[in-house]
Formats: sequence, structure tokens, C-alpha cells
Amino acid sequence: MTTQNLPDEQRRIAVSSDHYREVLGHFITGVTVVTAMHTDGPVGFTCQSFGALSLDPPLVFLCASKTSTSWPKVAAGGRFGVNILAHDQIAMARRFAVSGGDKFAGISWSAGWAGGAPALPGTLGWLECEIVTVHEAGDHWFVVARVLDLAAIPDRRPLTFFRGALAGFAVHGPAESPRAPRKG
Repeated sequence: MTTQNLPDEQRRIAVSSDHYREVLGHFITGVTVVTAMHTDGPVGFTCQSFGALSLDPPLVFLCASKTSTSWPKVAAGGRFGVNILAHDQIAMARRFAVSGGDKFAGISWSAGWAGGAPALPGTLGWLECEIVTVHEAGDHWFVVARVLDLAAIPDRRPLTFFRGALAGFAVHGPAESPRAPRKG
């Protein structure tokens, strides 16, 4: 009997968190650092669960762990920045992935135009966002936010997360759009 033939209740029991991580680790993601200004100063955390949600209006989503000590401080102000890390920013990703300490020590960041969220140097791109809604989603918060401002730095490669490791990404050959060619 495979898990496909099990009743829903038994199927849920059959999915272990280790196996879940292993399988979803095969899905490559980009790496971001979510930042905000708080009364304590700048705050931030590394986030791989981030993506585009809507073009009209421009919405993005991110998922923040319920155990995060940074997320409540980010959420308190209602606005945050998303820094899309470049291939050479593994140290930056690791710095913001740990709890405690001054994650911004020695970093020359600049304030965003729309709400002052810290924009980190050397990133591939940056967005400044305003929280629209937050939903409870298992052990995470699912956050929907409206994009207020954004910028991209051309000719940089992204930092990626794949099978539990951070790595650079290179395009082999010309980048192609997944869209079908237009007719007529």
C-alpha cells in the first residue's frame, strides 16, 4: 500500500518533517533578507520563503517562522524591506539567519524611500513593502504585502538555497522567458 492509497488522516501521519525537508529541498529558492526599522534599531532575518503574488496590485508574500525573534519587530512597524541576495552574499545570509546580536554591525546600509527599511549593500534587488494581511499557517506566518518601491541591480547573479546549502547560480546560455511566443 502506498501513501497515495491511505486515508487523509493516515497520510498526514506518514509525512515526517525530515522527509518533507528532504523532498522540498529539491526545489531551488532564492535567498532574501527581510529588514525593518524598530524602536530598538534596524532588525532583519534571512528568508527563503518569498515570492511574487500579484502584478495588479503589486503583491508579494513571505513566510516567517513563529519562533522568529525578529519577525515580531519587523511586523510591528507594518513596513519592511526585502533584500534579494547576490551569489557572493553567503556570509550576509548566514549573519541574518541567527538570533541575537547586532546583525547590522559593520554594514553600511541605506534607508528606503517609502518607509525607511534598511537596504543592504551589494544585493541583486530590493523591495519596500507594506503588510496587507498575515495568516497563521502551521508553524509559520504567511504574510501578504503590497510593494511600495523596488529596484534591481543588473548583471548580478542570485544566491540560491538547494538541498540545504547556499550556492551561487549561473545561467548557461541566453536567458529565456517561460512565456510562449506571441502569434501574429
